[in-house]
Amino acid sequence: MKTEFLFGDIVVVDDNQIGVIVKSWEDRLGFYHEVYVRSYNCIKKYREEEIERYRVRHKYLSEEEMEWQNR
Repeated sequence: MKTEFLFGDIVVVDDNQIGVIVKSWEDRLGFYHEVYVRSYNCIKKYREEEIERYRVRHKYLSEEEMEWQNR
C-alpha cells in the first residue's frame, strides 16, 4: 500500500482547516501524518482517512498574492 500524501502537501483537516504535512509514517493500522495547522498554531496527528487534499488553485495570482509571492 502507498500513502496518498507527501511532506509539504497542503491539505484540509477538521472540515475547513488548512495545513501542511510535516511528517508521515505507516504502522500495522495504516498511514498517519503530522500536520501543521496554522489556525491552531500547532502540529496535530491525523489518520490518512481524516485528511483531504487541498484542491483550490487560482489560475492567476491577485495583486495582493503577487506582492506576497515576490517577498
